Amino acid sequence: MGKLANDGVPASPELPAGEGHRAARPSPPGPEVTWPTHAVPGLTIRKAMDIPALAGARLLAGAGGMERVVQRANVMEVPDILPWVKPHELLLTTGYPLRNTPQGLPSLVTELNARGLAALAVKLHRYLDALPDEMVDEAERLGMPLLLLPDAVGFDDILNQVLTGVLHRQASALERSWEVHHALLSVVLDGGGLREVAGKTSAVLGVSVFITTPDGRVLAEAGGEDELAGWRETSCFDPSGRFRTEHERGGIHSCGDTPGSHAVVPVVAGRVDHGRIVAFARDRQLDGNDINVLERAATVAALAVNKQLAVTAVESKYRGDFLRDVLAGRAGDRDQVVEHCESLDWDVDRDLVVVVAELDPEARPASAAAPHRRPAQERFAGAWHTVVTRRDPRAAVVGFAQEVVALLPVPQDGDADAVVREMVRQVAGDGGGGRRAFSTGVSRIVHDPAELPTAYEQARRAVQVGRQLEGGAALAHFDGLGSFRLLSQIEDSAELRGFAHETLHELADTGDPEMADLRHTLKVLLDTNLNVAEAARQLHFHYNTLRYRIGKLERMVGPFTTDPELRLDLALALKVLQMRGLD
Repeated sequence: MGKLANDGVPASPELPAGEGHRAARPSPPGPEVTWPTHAVPGLTIRKAMDIPALAGARLLAGAGGMERVVQRANVMEVPDILPWVKPHELLLTTGYPLRNTPQGLPSLVTELNARGLAALAVKLHRYLDALPDEMVDEAERLGMPLLLLPDAVGFDDILNQVLTGVLHRQASALERSWEVHHALLSVVLDGGGLREVAGKTSAVLGVSVFITTPDGRVLAEAGGEDELAGWRETSCFDPSGRFRTEHERGGIHSCGDTPGSHAVVPVVAGRVDHGRIVAFARDRQLDGNDINVLERAATVAALAVNKQLAVTAVESKYRGDFLRDVLAGRAGDRDQVVEHCESLDWDVDRDLVVVVAELDPEARPASAAAPHRRPAQERFAGAWHTVVTRRDPRAAVVGFAQEVVALLPVPQDGDADAVVREMVRQVAGDGGGGRRAFSTGVSRIVHDPAELPTAYEQARRAVQVGRQLEGGAALAHFDGLGSFRLLSQIEDSAELRGFAHETLHELADTGDPEMADLRHTLKVLLDTNLNVAEAARQLHFHYNTLRYRIGKLERMVGPFTTDPELRLDLALALKVLQMRGLD
């Protein structure tokens, strides 16, 4: 069952905000689920020495490796045993294959340890009278248990009893795994979500648990508050609180700056990656049994994600259709718009700004061999929904085919720009986890819902012009566009290029550093209204040096110091050169 959600691949959309923190619906009456209290550990060397056949064995070296897990047992009968050694194996030997080369035993220990051997058990006095001190020292250094077997015990008894113990524990682990899966599944069937799945998984393993999106945003968490906060401060998370999925692959890892270990399992369903489930343990080493439980939890988490995505898809379409009518001015009069928004739990009867965010074009197309991903626009819309509704649950935010539109409330201090910048920062994060760059446009403040269509067009214009001026990852406010609003309306880019070259002449050469320096001098002069003293101060030039540059500029472009019309043309031409995508 656990394999259903964990066929490692791809990456998916963000879940809508609040799913991981939404209170579960009351469970219907029924039989109470009995929760496993812990995962069943494997058969360690320490526990293996308690079985009857190994009761008389003595530990010669490697006490630091007593918690190594035994999964199989074998007998060494040939000198070249290394190709047949498997990880987590208990290797038994009388020393017969090495009776003539005891000097090679220390290096044998090194090679066996490198292959993941659990322990080496030796029976002396038949072919070897003693083990070399160098061999014992090497085993101690590596922490590989070296056992001395009693003369009377038979290898067949050891093999039989060790393998019986291994099989018994594996059967117990499978039974416990099924109990965990059944109990977790009941959470989803009873109406729970990711928060409940994280809580139950944390209770089973006794560790801190995070469930994240594919790029690492935390959707749900469980465990002690201090423990959770402590793990967020480790290098596994970035300063924004995002789990670094790009560096944390599936499996068991350690944080170099913190004691303990953590395990990462992908939440995958239908060949689409919906996120990660991560368990952190400070006081013990996580193992394969913990991974098994996490895989069960990941399967159930995938069910919860798919259920929420199905519900959200229907809700989003209905909300999107209505908001599209509002922004197009087709939703009715003011009172009808406000009333319908209230039914959707949106508050639009307050001062707002309209924000439009669009993904920037990718620099290069994704490789055909790359994992399948849910549409980037869906994940982008989910990220905005998460960030905006976390700040204000009654703010409208909807993802359309090519953009995300949010109606953000203006704070009491009136600084809407600060709110938008913070929203953009949270959505963008540090750019890790596969996030795409995007551009954002902001409208003027809206005081009445009837002004929303106009504000929407302002925000869209701000995105388009901002991207022309700054390239990708632009953030532009409609009021800050100035004359660029007019220039951006000219669709004939050849006409714009021609105007710039005819006005600036050789100054229009964007590939010449000297011309770029002179353009900067010209811009500062125009910005300071030809105040030579102030321009010289800003440029850090001597007054006479700037006067010389002015003469040089006038020989290139004409008498701009005495011709106001030429100054206007030059200012516009410089702005045209700032616009991108004209080549």
